[in-house]
Amino acid sequence: MDVSGWVWAATAVFVVGLIFFDFFAHVRTPHAPSFQESARWSIFYIALALVFGVVVGMVWGWGPGTEYFAGYVTEKSLSVDNLFVFLIIMTKFAVPREYQQKVLLVGVVIALILRTVFILAGAAAIEQFSWVFYIFGLFLVYTAVKLAREHHDPDHLDTEERPDGIAVRMLKRVLPTTDEYHGDRLTVKIDGKRFLTPMLVVMVAIGSTDILFALDSIPAIYGLTEEPYIVFTANAFALLGLRQLYFLIGGLLERLIYLSQGLAVILGFIGIKLVLHALHVNELPFVNNGEPVEWAPEIPIWLSLTVILGTLAVATVLSLLKTRKDATVTSTTTES
Repeated sequence: MDVSGWVWAATAVFVVGLIFFDFFAHVRTPHAPSFQESARWSIFYIALALVFGVVVGMVWGWGPGTEYFAGYVTEKSLSVDNLFVFLIIMTKFAVPREYQQKVLLVGVVIALILRTVFILAGAAAIEQFSWVFYIFGLFLVYTAVKLAREHHDPDHLDTEERPDGIAVRMLKRVLPTTDEYHGDRLTVKIDGKRFLTPMLVVMVAIGSTDILFALDSIPAIYGLTEEPYIVFTANAFALLGLRQLYFLIGGLLERLIYLSQGLAVILGFIGIKLVLHALHVNELPFVNNGEPVEWAPEIPIWLSLTVILGTLAVATVLSLLKTRKDATVTSTTTES
């Protein structure tokens, strides 16, 4: 897949343009978006991402096009799990609902910048050292096992027990902060001294937290494609609709009780796929004498996309059935 410099530049300008549009059209005036507004713009960004995938398929072929769709679905599904952490952070800092859009948008910008650095670094590492696939693959398998053991319970958010991240602790240690919000202002002058408001602190918290998310998502998508352009655009489109998705499915998060297990299956599958690919292109001298392992199969991208979509569908259906059953049991017990 040959992507010219002007295509990269045009794509970057387009993404930045969407961010500015989002700010001036929705975020600049503080308000709590309605369900209809969140649904409308969520559909817009998902449709935009799908149209872009069709363009990729028509211009560069449906091999890269399928890789993009698999990468986008994976990043979008991982972003849903990220929303739970965002919910915890918002609750911990008691961010007024009308200001949450601004926090999320700035968090998305920080995330895009950090992920672009990860993407470029990952591409350079893969190009120079094929054994990086072993590291990516084993890390994803480890993450899958860890994620499968997690249980998200929005009704019991341990915000008091959750410590501030390193970035937030450093910020508070170096610069003076206040615990009171002053509208959506990032700084405020009190008695002649400049203080940082919780708005800026929570933006740093969400932006820096995405570094941990990138450690999962970037290796995961590199397990589906080695093309940096597809990795970048799939991440960009998944993140661009994150703000609207937060308000749209906020109430649904508590019903997706098997989401972590579903994502664990996806990450584990991609991790195994990466290890098999690493064996297929092996150059490590202590593995098969530095020669590729011929019996290691290459998992086709269509199978990856099928597994990803199927796992998400099963996890969603089982979650909704379980929560409906629990609600029925609770209702029956209450009536008795």
